[in-house]
Order: sequence, then structure tokens, then C-alpha cells
Amino acid sequence: MDRPLLMALVLGFLLILLALMFLGWRRRQHSQAGIPRPLGLPEEIGEPSRMASGFYVATTVAGDPLNRIAVAGLGYRARATVAVHAHGLAVSIPGQAPIYIPAGDIRSVQKATWTIDRAVEQDGLVLVRWVLGSDEADKLEVDSYFRFGDGSSGFFEAVQALHGTSPSSSATQAGGRVQ
Repeated sequence: MDRPLLMALVLGFLLILLALMFLGWRRRQHSQAGIPRPLGLPEEIGEPSRMASGFYVATTVAGDPLNRIAVAGLGYRARATVAVHAHGLAVSIPGQAPIYIPAGDIRSVQKATWTIDRAVEQDGLVLVRWVLGSDEADKLEVDSYFRFGDGSSGFFEAVQALHGTSPSSSATQAGGRVQ
């Protein structure tokens, strides 16, 4: 086979793969269209008690770390700023509307080692399990994963305090993530 023909075949194959990836992502978004949207920031949010900058890694269906939520700005990994307020968490991702997680919707705060396409050192991710949706009929428990740098000292403890758990009540590692 001559070189131009071989290169055209490889490029054609790559284009087909990209098209299939795009169609798969669109199908996931379409199938998750019924998932409730996260809350926006409330009017009277007040000043944060703690802020941390890092990465928003993913939001998945609770207990299923390979099932990414792909709607409402939750589908893409990005830089983020997470602020702990008196009554909840505010997650700011550039280019997206801020997300607010009320303290009453937080089910647990743990550390994790992996999710979907990210594996890090032991306990390198902060996992916040929370309830998405306000109507009883459409509530969905989800896990949001964050990765913070060295400047986030005390952030994990501040979120645990917001949730009402103590930092000493650490869970055990099972299957790569904290249960």
C-alpha cells in the first residue's frame, strides 16, 4: 500500500472513532435529560468560612463511580473554586453557572482514590455525596469528586463540620474508593 492511501485510511478511522465518541456522549446526555438540575446560588449566601481552589473531577451516580452525570454542567472536568458557607457548599466552575449544595442535602464527605478517568494517590480526592433535586419524586443521590492542591488545608474538615461528621470517623478503603 502506498503512503498517502495508508494515511487516508488511518485518518478516516480516527474520524469515525471521534464521531462515535461524540454520538455516545450526546446519547448519554439525552438519556440523562430527566436528571434534575443543581441549585443556583441563593440570594443571601453570606461570606464563606473556607475556600479552596482545585479541580472538579466528576459527578457520578452514588455508589457507581463509572456512571458519569453528563448534564447541567456536571459532565466536564475543570478548574473549580469550592466555598464552604454556613448553610452549604458553593461550587464555581468557569463558564458554568455556580452550583449550590445545601448542607441538608449532603449525605457524606469522604476521601477517595479513583473515579471514572482519574486515579490519584491514596485519599487524593474529596468525595461529597449529596442529593440532586428538590422534588421527592426526582431526587437522585450523586457523588461529586474534587481534587485540591496543598492550599486546601482544613477544607475537608470544614466540609465534614458542615455535614456534621467528625474527621476522626474515617471510612475504610474498599475497591479503590471509600465506602
